[in-house]
Amino acid sequence: MTQPAVTKAIHALETELQAELLRRTRHGVEATPLGRSFLRHARIAYAEMRKAEALVNDRLGAGSVAFGVGPIAALLVVPAALERFRGQHPQAEVRIVEGFAPALLPRVRDGSLDFAMGPRLAGDLDAAFAFRPVFREETAVVCRKGHPLGRARTLAELVDAEWLTQWGSGLGPGSIARAFAAARLPEPRQSVQCESYNAMIALIARSDVLGVLSRRMLTHPLISNSIDEIPVVDGPAAFTVGLFSRSGAPLSRLAAAMAKAVTLSARELVPSGRR
Repeated sequence: MTQPAVTKAIHALETELQAELLRRTRHGVEATPLGRSFLRHARIAYAEMRKAEALVNDRLGAGSVAFGVGPIAALLVVPAALERFRGQHPQAEVRIVEGFAPALLPRVRDGSLDFAMGPRLAGDLDAAFAFRPVFREETAVVCRKGHPLGRARTLAELVDAEWLTQWGSGLGPGSIARAFAAARLPEPRQSVQCESYNAMIALIARSDVLGVLSRRMLTHPLISNSIDEIPVVDGPAAFTVGLFSRSGAPLSRLAAAMAKAVTLSARELVPSGRR
């Protein structure tokens, strides 16, 4: 669709609604508050239309599913889950989106993702979401191989170190601050906040900053070859990982099958006593 056609369609919609949806400013064109509200509802309506289409395709043996996962699940859970799912639904189309929970949950809310796997962060759960716990994720304080603090046993020995945190994940600044507060220590300097898991791994491996990772990730060769766990006894607490979906919106048959495959594959990685 050409730009003039888009402009004409928007003007027609504004005329029909008798409301201004877009406003031109010195910074360019931006949505008005009514425009942003309309867009949210339009996305939900479009997602519901796609779900109705998916329901028909389900009955015909085809269809699609879209879900989101964090970096840990993308590396350790998705391959086995997809193999399990494809064995039962070889004709289905699957779309996988990687990201931290704050980026994925709005897409679950508007229906562009059927569900997302991620950590249950501190605070009350938004009423827009249903959450199903899958397992508890243990954490590890980590550093590059050969780091001078690599043999520390307590957080007190690490209080003067610089830390890197995963912004928007279950291992963000708050988890480190809470661990130091529980040990009656001042909050350390968290000098780098990173939204990229790959960048975080590279920075820890090639500098003296410390970080916190899922302990399970340390078993993967891509990480274990360059990063070690610091064996502190008072590190950040474990957190719960599970599936987020829209409240009051049952998953389609294919989405439910994919969610089951993700859940089973994730739990195979976790000893039964830690679920």
